[in-house]
Amino acid sequence: MFDFSMAELVTVGVVALVVIGPERLPKVARTAGHLFGRLQRYVATVKADINREIEQSELAKVKQEVQDAARSFEHSVQEHAASIEKEAAKLEQSTQPETQPALPPAADEAPVTTTSAASEPVAAPAPVVKESAPVEQMAFDFGIEPVRPRTKPS
Repeated sequence: MFDFSMAELVTVGVVALVVIGPERLPKVARTAGHLFGRLQRYVATVKADINREIEQSELAKVKQEVQDAARSFEHSVQEHAASIEKEAAKLEQSTQPETQPALPPAADEAPVTTTSAASEPVAAPAPVVKESAPVEQMAFDFGIEPVRPRTKPS
């Protein structure tokens, strides 16, 4: 910080010895040392405070960046989920016939048809209706098992 040579320090010491005197010089040197120590501690504290503020501002920037990234990720996930739900709805609509099929007749009321070749009555086959699970009841298994707390063996 200061550029003092040894000759300059000796000159200052000799002048201080002549001006202050040999009796009071140790007391003045001690006081000057205490004041210099306080000054150094104060400067170190100010530097630490400045560094801490700089780190806090950097952390605030990083925090903001992470929050922005999380928001954009959440938004993209919601968009994908909405598109998947639309595709699932389209798929569900395409698998269902345009008109509702007639309910199958009860077992007691099987329709009877006759053919010209055979005069015996033949029961018409009942229509097969496949029931699909609603989309909200579907479960997805990603191979992740729930975390269970460990129990102590008895």
